[in-house]
Amino acid sequence: MSGTIVDSAVFPNQTNTMAADISGQMLDLDEDDDLEVFSKQATRGSAFEFEEEEASDFKDIFVTVDNPESHITAIETFITYRVLTKTTRSEFDNSEYEVRRRYQDFLWLKGKLEEAHPTLIVHPLPEKFVVKGMVERFNGDFIETRKNALHRFLNRVADHPILSCSEDFKVFLTAQELASYKKQGPGLLSRMGETVRAVANSVRGVKNRPEEFTAMQLYVEAFSNKISSLDKVTQRIVKEQKEYLGELKEFGPIYTLWSGSEEELVGPLKGVAGCIERCCKETEEQVNQLSDTLVPTLHEYVLCSESLKAVLRRRDNIQAEFEAKNEALATKKVDQDALKEETDRLEDRVEWANSALKGDWGRWQRCMRGDLKSAFITTAQKNIDYYEKCQAVWETFLLSQRMDGSEDAEKDDSS
Repeated sequence: MSGTIVDSAVFPNQTNTMAADISGQMLDLDEDDDLEVFSKQATRGSAFEFEEEEASDFKDIFVTVDNPESHITAIETFITYRVLTKTTRSEFDNSEYEVRRRYQDFLWLKGKLEEAHPTLIVHPLPEKFVVKGMVERFNGDFIETRKNALHRFLNRVADHPILSCSEDFKVFLTAQELASYKKQGPGLLSRMGETVRAVANSVRGVKNRPEEFTAMQLYVEAFSNKISSLDKVTQRIVKEQKEYLGELKEFGPIYTLWSGSEEELVGPLKGVAGCIERCCKETEEQVNQLSDTLVPTLHEYVLCSESLKAVLRRRDNIQAEFEAKNEALATKKVDQDALKEETDRLEDRVEWANSALKGDWGRWQRCMRGDLKSAFITTAQKNIDYYEKCQAVWETFLLSQRMDGSEDAEKDDSS
C-alpha cells in the first residue's frame, strides 16, 4: 500500500565516493539487511565536546513558541507567536520572559547568529512564504506547521553551547520590542563590501582546502540528494494516501444505501460499510502521522543541507581571503608590516572557523541521526499498527459472517 514508507523503492541505490573517515557515517539508505541506517561511530569535534557534554547534563534555558495571533493593519497582515522563556542563567535579569515575535524577527535572529558565527551550523527556519503542500498562507495547518518549526529553531539555538550565549539571542528572548536593535549593525556600504569580498573569494576559489572539509562537502552533497529524494517520495505518498482516504469515505455509504434494497444482504452490506468506516478512521490517523511527523522532519533536513552548504561556502571564503592576502604579502615589497598584521589576523580567523565547524559538525550529525531515527521508528510502528488494526476489522467481519452462515445451515438442517 502506498502508505508504507519503509520500502526499497524509497531508498534509491546510490554510491558516493567519500573520504575514509567520513564515509562510514553517511545516512546510507541503500542497505536492506536490517535498516541499520546510522553508523554507531560519529565524528567527534574536539573544540566543543566538553562544552556539549556539560550542556546535555545541565539545561538552564527552556523556550516555548505557542499561541499564534493574526494581526491586520492597513499595510499588511501577519502572524505573531508568543515566545516563553524560563532560565536560571545569571546574565538574565529575570527567570521568566514572555514576548511576541513575528517571522521577520526570527529571520533577524538567524542572520545575526550567522553573521557573528559564520561557520557554526545554525538550524534552518521554515521557508518564508510556502510550506510544501500548503497553498493558503494563513490557514490553520500552515500556522501550526510554522509554529512548530520556529519552536524547534529556538530550542536548537538554546541547546547550542555557543549560540545560546549570544547577546542577540538574549535580546530576542527578553526585549519587548526589537525595532531599535534591528537598526543597529553594519551599514549598507559595509554589508555591500562584505558581499563583494565574498563573491570575489568564491570566484577566486580555495587552493589548499584541508581534506576533511572536502570530505564534508562530499558528504553534504550526497546527504542532500538522498534526503531530497526521501522528501519528494514522502510528499507523494501523503498526497496519494489523502486521495485514497477521500475515495474510501465515499465508498462506505454506497454499501449502506445498497442494503436498503437487498433484504437478504442487509447484514453483510452494513457490516462492510462499518468496516470501511473504521478503516477510514485508521487511515486518517496514519495520514496525520505522516503529515505531522515524517514530512516536517525530512523537509527540515532538506533545509539543513542547504544551511550546511552555506556554512562550507563561508568557510571557504574565509580561507580564500587569507590565501589572497598571503600571496599579496609574498609579492609586495611595500606595506609589509600592515599586510603581515592583516594576514596574521586572517590566519587566526581561518583557524577559529575551522575549529568551530569541526566541533559543530559532529554535534549536527548526532542531532540529525537522532531526529531521523526517531521519525523512521515512529513511522514504522504506526504503519504496523495501522495494518494490524485494519486486518483485525476485516477478520472480525469474516468471523461474524461465518458464524451467521453456520447458524443458517443449522436452521436449514432442523427444518
